[in-house]
Amino acid sequence: MTKINRYCLALDLQDDPKLISEYIEYHKPEHAWPQITTNMKELGILDMEIYHLGDRLVMIMETTDEFDPNEPPRTEQGRKESEEWEELMWKYQKPLKWAKNGEKWVRMEKIYDLKEALD
Repeated sequence: MTKINRYCLALDLQDDPKLISEYIEYHKPEHAWPQITTNMKELGILDMEIYHLGDRLVMIMETTDEFDPNEPPRTEQGRKESEEWEELMWKYQKPLKWAKNGEKWVRMEKIYDLKEALD
């Protein structure tokens, strides 16, 4: 059985209602870039959800054990569209103060797990 890893990441958006609205539109299923979705699947992302409140985003991602967040998309087309997507998204995003230089999404630390508490 394949081990599944869960990541919880945070990122802020520019505090501008128009930009936030545009960002949300880009993330609706009917506006998803097919190549970006394909890239995620090929790299081992099994599921991903993004939540929004104000200018804060939280992403929950489940991956295969082989997933490497630093691995580039596998095809030339995948890399090209991924770069275009990331460049476009920087218009809307702003790094958290804890982010390293050039880092967008910052992995959050799990501090509570109900399943572990019940054991």
